[in-house]
Amino acid sequence: MLTDYHVHLRPDGPGSDAAEFFTAENAERYREAAAGRGIAELGVSEHIYRFTEALEIWDAPLWQAWAFDDVDAYCSFVRGQTDLRLGIEADYIPGREDRLESFLERRDWDYVIGSIHFVGQGALDHPDYDIWGMGVGVEKVWTTYFTWLGEAARTGLFDVLAHPDLVKHWGSTRPMPEGDLRRFYELAMDGIAESGVAIELSTAGLRKPVGELYPSTAFLEMCLDAGCPVSLSSDAHTPDILGYGYDQALAVLAECGVTELAVFEGRERRLEPIGPS
Repeated sequence: MLTDYHVHLRPDGPGSDAAEFFTAENAERYREAAAGRGIAELGVSEHIYRFTEALEIWDAPLWQAWAFDDVDAYCSFVRGQTDLRLGIEADYIPGREDRLESFLERRDWDYVIGSIHFVGQGALDHPDYDIWGMGVGVEKVWTTYFTWLGEAARTGLFDVLAHPDLVKHWGSTRPMPEGDLRRFYELAMDGIAESGVAIELSTAGLRKPVGELYPSTAFLEMCLDAGCPVSLSSDAHTPDILGYGYDQALAVLAECGVTELAVFEGRERRLEPIGPS
């Protein structure tokens, strides 16, 4: 089985209103694209900050600018008009765990993807809020990111950790730490190992300035050694990106001895052998 759970039904940016993209016809385009790539398990996981209810969790400027939709209407659409798994990509915001838990427990998700896009008010992958222009040192950013990643895992709020070394998003166009990066990965490993959370192998990084999979093979191997299962996703925002770069991702998984992928339903996880549908 192949999966793609980290999928968005619309692009980021202006003109991506729910009324245009949350339709049965658009969902079918994704389903057809997945079938053509041998992807049997397909789910959608819209960004939490696109929903007005998320402002109860965090009211950062980017969230305020994009929170227009109703999360329950989204859930009703996916459940009522598609055969897709229902997920959400929810940012981990330290200190807001209780608010996020309340938001999540009121909806019938198949899975919750946890991500970290911001360190404080600085974004790791958004040029308008670029943390690298805020005078924060590279060691501080990387240390904070991976410390928070371990804390996110330990909360138990998430079924999958998304693009788990997103901090490298800009590659050599932004500051990068010197030396062995495993010193940062180690900061997250206690929380990851204790939680048993699934680790996403995301091909999205192949399309970003860094030009490589999330996470690095070294970090992936550490998670595998800790007993974590793998969730395979493309982070597609349009149907043509579904399954992008899967040949490269599957080759890495084979080299690491991974033969199964995590599959989710009703927030219950099982493992299925890797292979086309």
